[in-house]
Amino acid sequence: MRDIERLVDGFQRFQQQYYEDAPSLYRNLCEGQHPSTLLVGCCDSRVDPAMLLGCDPGDIFTVRNVANLVPPASTDRGLQGVLAAIQFAVEQLQVSRIIVLGHAHCGGIRALMDRRTRGDGETDYLERWMDIAEPARRQVLQQMPQATAAERRRACEQASILISLRNLEELPFVRRAVEAGSLTLHGWYFDLVAGALLAYSARADAFLPIVCPLFTELA
Repeated sequence: MRDIERLVDGFQRFQQQYYEDAPSLYRNLCEGQHPSTLLVGCCDSRVDPAMLLGCDPGDIFTVRNVANLVPPASTDRGLQGVLAAIQFAVEQLQVSRIIVLGHAHCGGIRALMDRRTRGDGETDYLERWMDIAEPARRQVLQQMPQATAAERRRACEQASILISLRNLEELPFVRRAVEAGSLTLHGWYFDLVAGALLAYSARADAFLPIVCPLFTELA
């Protein structure tokens, strides 16, 4: 019950901040949302995009799933929640940028790298979902045979971001917006150990710091 009480108390603080102290924000948001950014993030409880980026309600349109993955374009009539959200953001909200935000110590990537098959016959939804990033796993195993497990996981976390960016580029509505110059794509990586933010540089073919750690470990 104490956890539930914390959540209710949290809503009351939210209510105080946005409905009493600054009521104009939600009055305007009731008329519609106009975010400039779509962020594809992980559902990890330690990586809340709005908190990390200091956003108010209405600032970013967010899609969260295990390991911040964008599925490949598909004509399959199965449920396509992530792709539907991306299409809505691009075509209806007309966002000007899409950020794929990965992070260190991702549980989904750990599951991908470990690849343990269930032995009870039940459908493994996590394994099926993480198949999207299987090319990243194969790439890391091939290119880093002598690396530690932690080094491989970090490399896979970053490589999977690039897979999601490529999958975004294959979506016709995304490709049209990028070619028209109205949309840009970005790959970011939150190092939750160091408290740093990195961005993928195509020129360097690497993730480079855009916000460095406040402190560095002493040798």
